[in-house]
Amino acid sequence: MRMPDARWLKQRLHDAFNRHDLDKVIQCHSQDAVLVTPAGVAEGHEQIASYYEDLFRGFPDMRMTVWHTVLCADPAVTEWLLTGTHTGPFLLPGGQVLERTGHHVAIRGTSTCSVGNNKIISHRMYFDQLELYTQLGGRLVFDKQRSSRERRAED
Repeated sequence: MRMPDARWLKQRLHDAFNRHDLDKVIQCHSQDAVLVTPAGVAEGHEQIASYYEDLFRGFPDMRMTVWHTVLCADPAVTEWLLTGTHTGPFLLPGGQVLERTGHHVAIRGTSTCSVGNNKIISHRMYFDQLELYTQLGGRLVFDKQRSSRERRAED
């Protein structure tokens, strides 16, 4: 039997992700795996499952299309496009839940996976959260602090 390398496991993870097969997604990871995303860090099966459950609930049609894979065994590096329609509740940073917007999203990103004992031990995903939240209808809001120009004008 072939020993799984990072590229093979990452392909298995992508396939399970696109089927929204949470059990298979988790089977790709070691018990103490770490998933790092712009939204935070998930450690172990329970937290990693929670991350993917939230995505699948908020975007039941979400799919990942890989357009580039770096040709090395470990870590596996891919560039991809996530697409989906926001039709369910989605957890935002700070614990707020964004209810269905009906907006379609297309998010570009990249990720790396490292393997140990035939399982993913580290998975790092990088994508622009502002791109995601803007497509969901959000906007960037700064605190109502006075700018340095406003303070100089008052002096």
